[in-house]
Amino acid sequence: MKLGRMNHIGVATPDLDASIAFYRDVMGATDITEPFVLDSQKVRVCFVNTPGENGTAGTQVELLQPTEADSAVGKWLEKNPLGGQHHVCYEVPDIMAAKAWFEGMGKRVLGEPRIGAHGTMIFFVHPKDMGGQLTEIMETPKHAH
Repeated sequence: MKLGRMNHIGVATPDLDASIAFYRDVMGATDITEPFVLDSQKVRVCFVNTPGENGTAGTQVELLQPTEADSAVGKWLEKNPLGGQHHVCYEVPDIMAAKAWFEGMGKRVLGEPRIGAHGTMIFFVHPKDMGGQLTEIMETPKHAH
């Protein structure tokens, strides 16, 4: 397995609309996707698209607001009430090969691969096995690059 493109940084927030306003008004973001609910993860989510170089797509910021307090993001916000960086996400060409790679090294994959907010297969690797950082592994979207 080889490290792929960093697709996004996940940022948990107690107020998605306030975070959208922050990225628009303070950070100058001009391309923010329409928020939607991802029921399987119990979050309301949108993406802030950052500019890339030479026409490439920049790394996205995924804004996550829990829809239920007992969700993974909801529990994380209990410990971090202001919000903040929740996870990083890297692309891989083959999600099942990546899962086998991480498990073969004894890394704790959290659950089975499932559809994520980009509509492609994802899984998470436990932060204690990834230098303290919750890490999302995502199959490269077919329409990307």
